[in-house]
Amino acid sequence: MIIDFHTHMFPDKIAKKTITYLADVCQMKPHIYGTYEELKQITLESGVDLSIALPIVTKPKQFRSINEFAARYQEKPVISFGSIHPASENYKEELRQIKELGLKGIKLHPDYQEVHFDDIRYKRIVSYASELDLIISVHAGMDPKSPDDVHCTPKMAAEMIDEVAPPKMILAHMGGYQRWDEAEKYLVGKPVYFDTGVSLDKMPEEQILRIVRNHGSDKILFATDLPWSGQKEFIKIINEIALTEEEREKIFYKNACKLLDF
Repeated sequence: MIIDFHTHMFPDKIAKKTITYLADVCQMKPHIYGTYEELKQITLESGVDLSIALPIVTKPKQFRSINEFAARYQEKPVISFGSIHPASENYKEELRQIKELGLKGIKLHPDYQEVHFDDIRYKRIVSYASELDLIISVHAGMDPKSPDDVHCTPKMAAEMIDEVAPPKMILAHMGGYQRWDEAEKYLVGKPVYFDTGVSLDKMPEEQILRIVRNHGSDKILFATDLPWSGQKEFIKIINEIALTEEEREKIFYKNACKLLDF
């Protein structure tokens, strides 16, 4: 069994335009153009049992449309989380709505939401989302949108963990994209999950193994960040690096199943 804990999709009418824009920003070639049908097809073709789509509310006014769209996709092979903006004036009510829609978690992206992760507004959201037993996935580390202003550094994430102690928080990109040395310094060993999205083919194998072993293989989630990395390609990397079979099973699906209550 394989669960990809970090993918993206968009409504059909904006998917190609959105992915084309993001591809230009990121200077990366997408594997798909981000529709539900494409995500479903590539998930099945790659031998992945479940892809989790992570939408991003980049403006507070998008809350309703994005979360109602997400609520339509709650069956394998694709389920979607919701999202909320830190500038929401009614964050508790909105988080309750996400819970009532049946969504299992939320995605926060400090760079695209243009708020630093140590901001009190994020701490309030993470705290209340945790009270509601929602999973919280956070973009961590550098993003090509603002490479010189990292909105969620490993140090900021460590402050969140120490102050709020969210039991179901995931830091994407192995704790901080292109900030892996800092992730090892500030985050490894703390009670937080890392996902492997868009990182496995950019990190040295020895660093991947060191983080898995020092952080704990029970806190690593297989993820691609599709469309930006391929599922078949990342499955191959996990199968080829020097992990034990037990570590592979935890990363591929056991940790995810525990988080999702499957």
